[in-house]
Amino acid sequence: MRRSPLWLAGILAGGILSSVAFSVQAETIEEGGKLYNNTTCVACHGKDGKGKLPGVPDFTKKGGRLTKTDDVLASNIMNGFKSPGSSMAMPAKGGVSSLTQEQAEAIVSYMRQAFAGN
Repeated sequence: MRRSPLWLAGILAGGILSSVAFSVQAETIEEGGKLYNNTTCVACHGKDGKGKLPGVPDFTKKGGRLTKTDDVLASNIMNGFKSPGSSMAMPAKGGVSSLTQEQAEAIVSYMRQAFAGN
């Protein structure tokens, strides 16, 4: 069976696009890690994601906060959130007024990569 050159071009293009998508995802996770670890995120949630203060969610807990969708988590970061039973709320944008939606999404990507498998 003879295949057209377009078949090979499609295979090659798919591989290239997959590599580009992986690279973009890796850069997003890296940016999210820098933001998480160099802003107020780490102060309350801890470097290990287990929460450093009473009422702060443990991101490593199976069935916990990271079971929420990316949209919900990014919205919680951008708009602030108070966990049930917590005496204090996370401020909007984690208290970083310059934080963008794209950066919040990068933080979520990092949290999933760093804590969801623990």
